[in-house]
Amino acid sequence: MTMGTRVYLARLAGLPVFDPNGDRVGRVRDAVVRLRTTNRPPQVVGLVAEMALRRRIFLPIGRITGMDAESVVLGTGSLNLRRFEKRPNELLVLEDLLDRRVVVEPEQPGGQEHHGIVLDIGMELNRNTEWAVTRVAVREHTGRLTRRGHVYQVEFDRVRSLIGPTDTQGTSNLIALLEQMRPADMANALQDLPDARRNEVAVALDDRRLADVLEELPEHDQVEILVRLDRERAADVLERMDPDDAADLLAELPKTEQAVLLDLMEPEEAAPVRQLMSYRPGTAGSVMTSEPVILTPDATVAEALARIREPELSPVVAAQVFVARAPSATPTGKYLGMVHFQRLLREPPSSIVGGLVDSGIEPLRPDIGLPEITRRMATYDLVAMPVVDSTHRLLGAVTVDDVLDHSLPRDWRDRDAHDDEETP
Repeated sequence: MTMGTRVYLARLAGLPVFDPNGDRVGRVRDAVVRLRTTNRPPQVVGLVAEMALRRRIFLPIGRITGMDAESVVLGTGSLNLRRFEKRPNELLVLEDLLDRRVVVEPEQPGGQEHHGIVLDIGMELNRNTEWAVTRVAVREHTGRLTRRGHVYQVEFDRVRSLIGPTDTQGTSNLIALLEQMRPADMANALQDLPDARRNEVAVALDDRRLADVLEELPEHDQVEILVRLDRERAADVLERMDPDDAADLLAELPKTEQAVLLDLMEPEEAAPVRQLMSYRPGTAGSVMTSEPVILTPDATVAEALARIREPELSPVVAAQVFVARAPSATPTGKYLGMVHFQRLLREPPSSIVGGLVDSGIEPLRPDIGLPEITRRMATYDLVAMPVVDSTHRLLGAVTVDDVLDHSLPRDWRDRDAHDDEETP
């Protein structure tokens, strides 16, 4: 694999990084440029890659032998695994330069200058074998809501305000790059941004995407972002979170604020959250999801498969359907049993799920603690278990990710809390 003499850095974001043996090391998350005291353009000194356990490391540009639209390849398998930290004279392209509002000087004296927004940064290999910032891709700022400015490239030395205070920086292009990531990776990327930048990006996300990302952030970051929203929007975002995650987040707020936000939520969205918050912490009732896939016994296998194919379902929720008498919303009628998706795949589409249920697994009661839940799930190799009340009505299901979330240390999502940990 080779690389050209000009590379646009934002296009590298998210690409896999491979060592000389073809083994994947991680993914590109940003590029590092070093400012110089002379008028020379900034030097690109390396990339930031994210490895396992969300550790970000620095990859010197001299160790990279190939960059294209598919991947980045290293010339060595020997890496410094120390967590990356930005130095005072360094900037990150995506974090610090993307979305900057800049002024482009005219090409000829006496010409008109233009205002624009930075879309990408181009680097080139010079005669000293250094990669330097030489080009900037800019979208013209028209000042009109109905007209999008055209995109053009200019030499770095014609761009003013690229390096300077962050109050000239927007969010749209960074969001476009982040939205290509999974919610967990996006949440991880947000943790690397300065607080003000992170909050701006979070607020600019749509409600669904913000809800997904909040579920993956440490609790203190969740709270900080949520309290910066106006209360009506905060309630909208909570409605789009899984009820158990919304309940956990609300539990971090003062009682008065909990009450206000719950009152602003739609009653049918707030009801399961209120119910989950009524259970004692650390019990099945407090960690369960109140929205598993529930079918009545007369539903067909075809209907069951259609339900678990719904894209908004997480893999652990879609791994099985729970069968209960009507009504199908929790709390349901009498709980009958569960059917794993592998069983559904082996049966004719016209078969009735009521004839396929596994009723041999004893359901959980809402007051059972996490150690007992963990023991039962491990004993039966389950990814989810039903939770029923004293009248055998289905209240929800505890999934393996619920158990992990509440069994790991409270700060397990917080990257700053693990800076000194060793990477295996």
